[in-house]
Amino acid sequence: MSDATFRPFTPADAPWLVARHGRLYAQQDGFDGTFAPLVAQILADFIADHDPRREAGWITEVADQPVGSIFCVRQDDDTAKLRLFLLEPHLRGQGLGQRMLTHCMGFARSAGYRRMELWTHASHSAACALYARNGWQVTAAQAVHSFGQDLVAQSWKIDL
Repeated sequence: MSDATFRPFTPADAPWLVARHGRLYAQQDGFDGTFAPLVAQILADFIADHDPRREAGWITEVADQPVGSIFCVRQDDDTAKLRLFLLEPHLRGQGLGQRMLTHCMGFARSAGYRRMELWTHASHSAACALYARNGWQVTAAQAVHSFGQDLVAQSWKIDL
């Protein structure tokens, strides 16, 4: 998808991002109303206190409309955490998710991180396949009850 663009996240994007995460995960995964407030808190923390030299978020747009997001945040001095990776379902499978992941990982490298980590659910099979194709490895998996669903939470990491 060559007509997609990435632009820096701004606080004005937060309402869309919270609402879209909430609706999409409710539709696709049956998540309850506890998920959107988690996204809102992650964004509030990012807005309130992030280091722009080492942390960034991007909104992916097609035809000037938001269709996705991805964030790189500090876990510790050597480790970045990938967060809020979202891509509209009708755009998946066209290489755009790969471009977003490559962009985020490139930022992490240039910001001096030595590795990245992320947390997801095994039910997000397309995202998990993307991570695996890019060299990420599952470091932990645990059955949980989160967001009103029985899920398998996964931690992933990659050395940069």
